[in-house]
Amino acid sequence: MKFVRMMFGIMFGTTFGLIAVALLIGTSAYAQEETGIPPGTVITLQNWQQYKQFIPDGMQEFFKGTYFWKLPPDFQAVVGPTHHYAPPKTYTEYTEKYSGQVGIQNMSDGRHILTGYVSGWPFPHPADPMKGWKMLANLWYAYNPRIFCTPHANLYFQDRYHNLSSESFIEVYRKMDHIGDANYPITDPDSQGMQYAEYLQIMTPEQARYTAQFALLYSDFSKDEDLFLFVPALRRSLRLSSAARCSPTIGSDYTQDDARNTLFNGTPARFDATFLRDQQVLTITESEPKLFGDYNNFYPSVLFPKPIVGKWELRDTHVIDAQRIPKEASGYCYGKKIMWLDSESYITLWEDLYDENMKLWKCALGGSIAWPVPGEGVQLDSEQQFNVMYDLQNNHLSMYNSGYPGGKTNDDCKNYDGEDFSNANRYSSVTALNEIMR
Repeated sequence: MKFVRMMFGIMFGTTFGLIAVALLIGTSAYAQEETGIPPGTVITLQNWQQYKQFIPDGMQEFFKGTYFWKLPPDFQAVVGPTHHYAPPKTYTEYTEKYSGQVGIQNMSDGRHILTGYVSGWPFPHPADPMKGWKMLANLWYAYNPRIFCTPHANLYFQDRYHNLSSESFIEVYRKMDHIGDANYPITDPDSQGMQYAEYLQIMTPEQARYTAQFALLYSDFSKDEDLFLFVPALRRSLRLSSAARCSPTIGSDYTQDDARNTLFNGTPARFDATFLRDQQVLTITESEPKLFGDYNNFYPSVLFPKPIVGKWELRDTHVIDAQRIPKEASGYCYGKKIMWLDSESYITLWEDLYDENMKLWKCALGGSIAWPVPGEGVQLDSEQQFNVMYDLQNNHLSMYNSGYPGGKTNDDCKNYDGEDFSNANRYSSVTALNEIMR
């Protein structure tokens, strides 16, 4: 109910702003009543085919029981009302101010370089030509808080025997350029040409403690990402090859190119993307850290959320097919990614990932939870989330969870459990790895 009250105030306090947002990003009002799924509907294995048009392709296979990972006989998804989450005011203003100067430069080697981008949506009205790639660029530059931090993040692993193991870790993701939050400069003074910095440090189990990785993604599309790994046994960090984008993230089923809340962490310049269709799909956007942060609230055989986690709702999505450009396709882990992008936020709600032979390899369930961001109101991309990566070929899964009491954002990161996670030297630079074990 606190979300409803907060959104009621936001919607009526900023009516003009919401109208502007709707015009900018081209979203229409959600019409759940017209679709035939009224709130209160319970979807089960017995009746799911009545609602298959609202279920992503890969998820349908979980209902059918096609693969090792399948939904249990007692699975239930309770449908609730659809919610509306307006982008922050400053981010919307930047869209109005700067989107008109954005262009695409198609290079001779097949790469696509974004030009003239500053902040906000680069393409508020994505249309042909290159409609799908424009949506991919919107995903890459979608609003997310300047800083997300948590010392309580978790990864859970489950094998074909349903043995469960876990890791806990510190996570600090920091936006360094194209920032869309109020009261912050668009470019961080410490950016040094970086767009994004990603810091992960394992805390448990003890045998892996202090293992850490740090990734740098640059504002210049022509530059490859940098990836560093701190090895406790060596007490030093190693710089990894750019080919390591396909390597596992701290031992999970996520690759480096998956390791972001949008489930896409690869520079758009090296991808082509084709728009496939618009589709309404079911997802969960409202919950509490004490609920989604507890893996006991997920069906143990497959880690889909139980009804206690939250109600599913219909969301308008854009479905795109993203593939590496031909020059860089050879040897890349994925033949293609089919992504269902929320049309309001461009968060990935579901993903089907194919191997080099175009055989379905993995599926990913995205669970982004709307939560207040200091100074920005309730945002769907609050970085509070759970998501699950299913390996359908090797019968293994990994679940990421921002945990309980959950992550914090922006100024709230200045003091979380007594630690200043906003300290760029400690958590958002390569030198941060030199501070581990000291």
